[in-house]
Amino acid sequence: MSTTATLPTPTVKKGPVVAHHFDDWNQQYDACVLGMWAFLVSEVMFFGGAIAVYMIYRWQYPMAFAHASNTLDPYLGTFNTFILLTSSLTVALGVRYAHTGESRKVGWMLISTIVLGTAFLGIKMFEYYTKFHHNLAPLLNLPFDWAGEDPGPTKIFFGLYFGMTGIHALHMIIGVVLMALYIPAAFRNEYRDGNSLAVEVIGLYWHFVDLVWIFLFPLLYLVDRAITSPPAL
Repeated sequence: MSTTATLPTPTVKKGPVVAHHFDDWNQQYDACVLGMWAFLVSEVMFFGGAIAVYMIYRWQYPMAFAHASNTLDPYLGTFNTFILLTSSLTVALGVRYAHTGESRKVGWMLISTIVLGTAFLGIKMFEYYTKFHHNLAPLLNLPFDWAGEDPGPTKIFFGLYFGMTGIHALHMIIGVVLMALYIPAAFRNEYRDGNSLAVEVIGLYWHFVDLVWIFLFPLLYLVDRAITSPPAL
């Protein structure tokens, strides 16, 4: 009597999905990361140009920019900086958990980053509200009331302030939306078996947004604090 040995069915490990226009996963990974870095380089040129314009005007009108800068709240700016640095930690942990295949932890880290990013935006909206309330927002032909000297250069300061911080806030909103789109996949355990690319790319983007704020915060809030006290609003 002969017996037939039954071989165990091999387990197929599910890896990351490779798009049809790539030869393999390594090519797809390298292309996506390179694409994000190219995008970030273009963003560096944009924000670098805006900061250069700010520095030129600050050099031309040092006292006007100092008075205007001193109307900003350094405590709110410092707290927002702490929030963003913490969000950098949570998104970095999300990338780490994606590398180790702990997909649900990725989801929780993305949620934490979204909460922190939303808190930052809420504080920034409050700052904007105070400037609108005191007629210090030179936007859409709104009245601009400045109690101190040099209203023209001061108006330039606030125009640059709203422009740079507003575009930075827009980048944060985009980052928050993208992370929200990735959360369902995290709780479906999709960030496993090396499938960490999406989280890595959004992590690079978020770190860049945080880095931009690290430059904007001292430039707008701190550099001129000791020069003069703010005028009465």
